[in-house]
Amino acid sequence: MQEDLYWLWLSKLNIEAKAKLELLQEYKKPEIIFKQSKYNKKLLEELEKEIQKIEKYGIKIINIYNDYYPQNLIYIYDAPVVLFTLGNIELLKEKSIAIVGARRCTTYGKKVAKEISRKIVRNNYNVISGLAKGIDTVAHLGAEGKTIAVLGSGLDVIYPKENTNLARDIIKRGGLIISEYGLGVLPEKIHFPSRNRIISGIAEKVVVVEAGERSGSLITAEFALEQGKDVYAVPGNITSFQSKGTNNLIKEGAIPYTEIMDLL
Repeated sequence: MQEDLYWLWLSKLNIEAKAKLELLQEYKKPEIIFKQSKYNKKLLEELEKEIQKIEKYGIKIINIYNDYYPQNLIYIYDAPVVLFTLGNIELLKEKSIAIVGARRCTTYGKKVAKEISRKIVRNNYNVISGLAKGIDTVAHLGAEGKTIAVLGSGLDVIYPKENTNLARDIIKRGGLIISEYGLGVLPEKIHFPSRNRIISGIAEKVVVVEAGERSGSLITAEFALEQGKDVYAVPGNITSFQSKGTNNLIKEGAIPYTEIMDLL
């Protein structure tokens, strides 16, 4: 519990993830960093209360030195120093493929996302996505529990609210929900690009099913390319707004996805 307290404090520091990693590189342990800072008894008491609340929720704090911390994620330049996890942490040791796409997706997009998700699981990968409406939701459902949902909020603040039951079902069926944000952190707009780097960071590969020209899914694809991952895009109808982003990705060099063997 005491060690988690210092990791919690470091995760809450209002500095960029890269700066936190640099502090760890210099001081090795968050406890040493904490003792270099200005702190008081009240801060310690607040952290202890939050740790107790975290434990009450059944949340586990996986720090960057922990054996369960995803190996792929360690190597990105701005890796989160901790992951707050709820569910089956064994999935963090297994290989995952990300499926992302438009919130306002088509019937075609839903059908394809579910089919890819099911086939990924049958080939011994987990499905990782962002619990958003649309393609993310369908991808999680298709995985039937073999899935990791990455949130842009605290684990006690499921967003969107209509996916609260989906989050519970994921945990119930042996899946996992994770976040770099502590309890009570709201789903602010700025959190979602950060969330996307974790999705691509953990994944072996990223599949974009549908995306508009300015879709958040394209940010995930950009992170994946920066991280040296293969990006796949599902070709779509050239008259469909939801396929403009994916068709552009293919023009720019993404691998077209037409069947599961493209991915495997």
